[in-house]
Amino acid sequence: MSEINKIKHKISTRHIGGGNLPDRIYRSLIRQAVVITLRSESVDIPCVINVLITDNNGIKDYNNKYRGLNRITDVLSFPMQNYSHAGWGGIFDIDIDMDTNTVPLGDIIISVMKIKQQARVYGNTLEHETVRMIIHSTLHLLGYDHIKTNDRELMESKEEILVKYMGYF
Repeated sequence: MSEINKIKHKISTRHIGGGNLPDRIYRSLIRQAVVITLRSESVDIPCVINVLITDNNGIKDYNNKYRGLNRITDVLSFPMQNYSHAGWGGIFDIDIDMDTNTVPLGDIIISVMKIKQQARVYGNTLEHETVRMIIHSTLHLLGYDHIKTNDRELMESKEEILVKYMGYF
């Protein structure tokens, strides 16, 4: 086993808002998608990522508060590191928590309600759409973006590869 596979990242999931509490399997799927994305980028330092699972009202509130957009979205990413270019190798002036020897990578907020709606639209299962959105959001935490065409194509290519790797086509 390579050293990269031995790294213990801390991915915490928490649920707030309406709806049923996502079960352990759903939370495990989120953790797995985050870890696989980090491994694919050769992240070689233990990272901390917080995932907040909420409903449409909750994510709308966060989107309005932090982005000034008063609308529902599927997922939000809040990176805590600076990048000179996308990917783990592009991290600029890494900020390590000296108490825990981990890198606080950032936060993800996901609306299960919105993901369910998107899954129906795209003909995916809830699990497939969740994996796709968590990979997408984790790539954002690693400095990837999709504003420019070249950046979007790179990010979408990585997403597609990882979604397939996790068994969703």
